[in-house]
Amino acid sequence: MSLRLVHLIDDDWEVREALSFLLRTVGLEVRAYQDALAFLEALPGLPAGCIVTDIRMPRLTGLRLQERLAASRCRWPVIVITGHGDVEACRAAFRNGAADFLTKPIDEQVLIDTVQAALARLEQMLAAEEDASSSRRRLERLSEREREILALIAEGRSTKEIARTLGISPRTVDTHRAHLAEKLESGSVADMVRLHLLGADR
Repeated sequence: MSLRLVHLIDDDWEVREALSFLLRTVGLEVRAYQDALAFLEALPGLPAGCIVTDIRMPRLTGLRLQERLAASRCRWPVIVITGHGDVEACRAAFRNGAADFLTKPIDEQVLIDTVQAALARLEQMLAAEEDASSSRRRLERLSEREREILALIAEGRSTKEIARTLGISPRTVDTHRAHLAEKLESGSVADMVRLHLLGADR
């Protein structure tokens, strides 16, 4: 996966056109919106990307947009741009989780670098979330006995020790371990321990 999408929100048509053209020159895909409400209306069906938004817009400001995104648990990076930058607006943007805060006139290379860095972080975050989701799906396949054995494997117990603890034969433990490896899609003890810890954190 390589994220290249930028959601650009600005009520100034000329700014939208200029920034869209700039970002496309470096191979990024740009979807432009005339204001924050237009973006929010489209949001449920949108693919993940970096959000670049003006701070002062009619109907809904960039700061209010950040609050709406946080409330909806949208964690896409937000880069706030403004022609009226001040310290308090900057603080508010960062309190709301902004990836960066840029003032107009925007340095073209700074914008490109900032967007690309934000997309790289988003890609890493989404990959980590997908890995965690996949791991949880694998854990859900386990029987109660298999979970018990996984917990003991995570404690570093040998097959014989697990057998004594559970009052079953070593051969039965080995059979369960084979089932664990199949269901967890890994026979690696280190990976089994990682998955057990992930399940314990739920």
